[in-house]
Amino acid sequence: MEESVIFQWSVFRSVLAILQWWGFNVTVIIMNKWIFQKLDFKFPLTVSCVHFICSSIGAYVVIKVLKIKPLIMVEPEDRWRRIFPMSFVFCINIVLGNVSLRFIPVSFMQTIKSFTPATTVVLQWLVWRKHFDWRIWASLIPIVGGILLTSVTELSFNMFGFCAALFGCLATSTKTILAESLLHGYKFDSINTVYYMAPFATMILGLPAMLVEGNGVINWFHTHESVWPAIIIIFSSGVLAFCLNFSIFYVIHSTTAVTFNVAGNLKVAVAVLVSWLIFHNPISAMNAVGCAITLVGCTFYGYVRHMLSQQSPPPGTPRTPRTPRNRMELLPLVNDKLDDKV
Repeated sequence: MEESVIFQWSVFRSVLAILQWWGFNVTVIIMNKWIFQKLDFKFPLTVSCVHFICSSIGAYVVIKVLKIKPLIMVEPEDRWRRIFPMSFVFCINIVLGNVSLRFIPVSFMQTIKSFTPATTVVLQWLVWRKHFDWRIWASLIPIVGGILLTSVTELSFNMFGFCAALFGCLATSTKTILAESLLHGYKFDSINTVYYMAPFATMILGLPAMLVEGNGVINWFHTHESVWPAIIIIFSSGVLAFCLNFSIFYVIHSTTAVTFNVAGNLKVAVAVLVSWLIFHNPISAMNAVGCAITLVGCTFYGYVRHMLSQQSPPPGTPRTPRTPRNRMELLPLVNDKLDDKV
């Protein structure tokens, strides 16, 4: 009886963790699109900078004030030699995601972001000379095919937004690969990651945002009808972006690796559906089929990675980079499922 109660509580906790993760993630994406489209605040660098500032403050409060999470100590030298380069890639990743969101629908952007497993495998193979099982390569076929079908049939296609989303995938993959070497020895969780990287990202992006978008932001202040409600929405999106980091930490500690993978792909489907209900962007039948094929492919890829990680390779066989076997290893060094969204 007691075991049954514990099991039921574990299932309830996992479902609750996934739902709040979905809620924060979808809300941040929709709010960002609303800011660009409905508030006419067409400044993705400034929005990203606001998110970094809110995340820096939020991480400081959680770790230093509320002491909910212990601070992982990093040597001053490592902050510049190892954390700063990661923060630079981290910054580019988030900015490209917001830039793509500025020009293309949420449904198309989220589908393209699902291309990240393919870019990660290809980069590891080309640059790091890692060997992969043939089943890994086979699992990428539906992902690539689904992306191609979605791109060809996208009714609101924008080349600049498409390229920004595609290069965002490359940035995400680069960030993940670099983390293996640059952050080796540090067991970062999502909150400590934000604590160290968000201030660097703010410093990196602050000046370019002012130079590129400063005059436009000032003009927007003078011409927009309801400035203060709009500012509240913009900063609220930053606060929710930090809450998303916290929710990722919670969901990882409440689910298994397989559940996390499946839930991440279903989250994309939820974001696509909600964005369509709110913004009514046109989606053709073939476009929806392409999106579905991509998500199924991502789920299959995660399953193959997990299955291969449970097998012991024959002596002398190059190891395929494996799915993390414990929750601490699974902790993202940055928001991949936020996809990236600080």
